[in-house]
Amino acid sequence: MTNSRILILNEKSVNFTLFCVKWVPCSARVVVLGSHPKGTGVWQIYSLSKGELELITEVEKPLAIKCGTFAASSFENRHLATGDFSGNLNLWDLEKPNSAVYSAIAHTSIINDIDGVGGINVGKGAAELATCSRDGCVKIWDARQKDRPVAILEPEEGQTRHDCWTVAFGGAYSSSERLLAAGFDNGDLKIFDLKTMKVQWETNVGNGICSIEFDRKDIEQNKLTVCTLDSRIFVFDLTTKHPTKGYAFVRQKAHKSTVWSGNHLPQNRDVLMTTGGNGSLCLWQYEYPAKRSAKATDGTLEGVAGNLKMIHEIGVAEQPITSFNWNADKLGLAASTSFDQTLRILAVTKLNCL
Repeated sequence: MTNSRILILNEKSVNFTLFCVKWVPCSARVVVLGSHPKGTGVWQIYSLSKGELELITEVEKPLAIKCGTFAASSFENRHLATGDFSGNLNLWDLEKPNSAVYSAIAHTSIINDIDGVGGINVGKGAAELATCSRDGCVKIWDARQKDRPVAILEPEEGQTRHDCWTVAFGGAYSSSERLLAAGFDNGDLKIFDLKTMKVQWETNVGNGICSIEFDRKDIEQNKLTVCTLDSRIFVFDLTTKHPTKGYAFVRQKAHKSTVWSGNHLPQNRDVLMTTGGNGSLCLWQYEYPAKRSAKATDGTLEGVAGNLKMIHEIGVAEQPITSFNWNADKLGLAASTSFDQTLRILAVTKLNCL
């Protein structure tokens, strides 16, 4: 048995609502994004030194900021891509924060989530961003192409538009292969093959999808974690698809509330952290079955799901944990934000024993 534990190293209270936290790549800095009570946006950069957090940059923006990512940026630039409450996509140079290096009116409503690929050790191929919105659209962006998206994934005319809450890139193991998963408020899960621009697979998990993430972006599709409103976590094994049953999955209940996000450990794709609406963190390990596929009754192969084992659970906040981000360079170092207006620096011990 492992003795992995989640420890709080530092806490920093702020005077605005926190929606997102990201480690600045290859640094000991974190950037937090959010909204002032008057509706303006804000981002702050903190430096972590000897366990203490020092505020080094604070910038106010006209519109509340919901989400951000560095995943489409190069190491030289480390540009932060953000989505705001009015549907704007912006790309920022952290050293020159007053004006965006790239801007687009991406959606007609709030950008709920953003993800990137092709950036710092994040998959092969061109650097691209994906945004999703309350308007029901998922859009792909290349900052080299101004004002218009590379692709738009949306319902056909006459179909119901559901609020898209989350997007995630995966399967970017070559310059021509790329997948994008999207989760919707009605429980719809769709995986798009961006090479063929077709839906590779879709299903419904029964309740709103708050977060999705491939276990790694730069490998052939392996696992996809889905977190939902009704305390459930799904891990889909994407290696074998049955013609009618689809992909095998394991399902767990946790947090006794909404599962806001699921985040795989960069150094070990079979370890993940989930965040709860009750202010708790849960550390999990995925255990593979002896065989990942078996012959079904109709003679075709079907996937065999593994097991999701909880390693540790801890309550760290009185309100929902809105965001969690592992540090890609330091094993076990992480940051989280919550609706109690607190940034937390965390350490998870003995992960090398899992």
